[in-house]
Amino acid sequence: MSTSLPSEYSAPLPQSLVDAAPEEKPPVRRRVDSIDLLRGIVMVVMMLDHTRDFVHSGAFNFDPTDLTVTTPAVFLTRWITHYCAPVFVFLAGTGAYLQYARGKSRADLSRFLLTRGLWLIFLELTIVRFGVFFNADYRFLGFLQVIWVIGVSMLVLAALIHLPLKLVGAFGVAMIALHNLLDKFRVVDWRGPGSAVPGLGAKIWIVLHQAFFGFPLFGFPSPIIVVIYPLIPWVGVMAAGYAFGSLYQKDFAVRRRLLLIIGAALTGLFILLRAFDVYGDAAKWSAQKNLLFTTFSFVNTTKYPPSLLYLLMTLGPAILALALFETAPTAKPGSSVVAKIRNAFVTFGRVPLFFYILQWYTAHLLAVALEFMAGQPVGYQFASPIDKFGAPPPNLGLRLWVVYLVWIVGVLLLYPLCKWFAGVKARRRDWWLSYL
Repeated sequence: MSTSLPSEYSAPLPQSLVDAAPEEKPPVRRRVDSIDLLRGIVMVVMMLDHTRDFVHSGAFNFDPTDLTVTTPAVFLTRWITHYCAPVFVFLAGTGAYLQYARGKSRADLSRFLLTRGLWLIFLELTIVRFGVFFNADYRFLGFLQVIWVIGVSMLVLAALIHLPLKLVGAFGVAMIALHNLLDKFRVVDWRGPGSAVPGLGAKIWIVLHQAFFGFPLFGFPSPIIVVIYPLIPWVGVMAAGYAFGSLYQKDFAVRRRLLLIIGAALTGLFILLRAFDVYGDAAKWSAQKNLLFTTFSFVNTTKYPPSLLYLLMTLGPAILALALFETAPTAKPGSSVVAKIRNAFVTFGRVPLFFYILQWYTAHLLAVALEFMAGQPVGYQFASPIDKFGAPPPNLGLRLWVVYLVWIVGVLLLYPLCKWFAGVKARRRDWWLSYL
């Protein structure tokens, strides 16, 4: 009988423990709980952002990071969610490497990345799209968001993994570090019916590096897409995450030290580059009306597409968190309240795609229910995306404290489902489970 636990993310026990076994057995493998924990935390925080999109009155009227109109609470509610997408994409690359490290051949891993990448793109344009809009009007094909960019990045990674690991890492780091040189190249946005549809070259450039631009796939009125997550530099983030995964083949003490060094170096580099503000982000920081808002300006980096400074600001602390979340292989699980909360986040982190899809529907349904009870025009939540580009109905949405209440309720509702599905994935080896 196999001594391996079914797992997408696993690492061998220390060699001393393997050597001490009374008989020859394959290395026992376990999940890397620090990875699951970090991913679970950012997934739950991500749901806060989507809940705010559906519930908060301000979400329909202004950009929460616009320092001329936002409040500290609204700004921080949005800003903390900046960590979600970079960690999600980065750890997707790490997970791919760990599959290879535990014995999957390059050919098998490449095949899996290709098929899963295509599956994620399909989900973005169907199941996720409907959860966001509750409308099936395919005149608007959809927003190309994080699931789309992970899918395409997996297609690219399927080819990259056949290169030496150092080259894969160098490719990822170079794309992250250098892509802001492309900021000066811009193409004309499509402005709606009657305006010229971008040519093929312009469309390709929008998909590669120009966020929040949309266009009809062919000519109006063919289906419209809006690119929220361009491919550059997200493809590089996943490639860097893949190379990063090699750290999890090192001994616990060595790995933890390296995680601390890398995380601190990236965070320090962010502070240094942002202080001089010469390169790495088109949005410059400036002195504001008080110290708090000046700090907000300093950390208010560009997400679409993610600038070098944005990625340093998010991935640096995330890697530090991985170091802090590390536990010695001989550590015994705790039973305190803190340990139970940690285990809950680990559970979410073990079923990220399952949670990601359900949280859209949960947040959206709760928003509709609350706004209906408040006597608000909930028809807007079901309107065609084409019609939502105009001004929203007046007085739509609720206060920020309601957002937090709905978020907490949504997380509590999803936990039993995620715990059940995590158990299914642990007990069974069906091929299709790796696609959820």
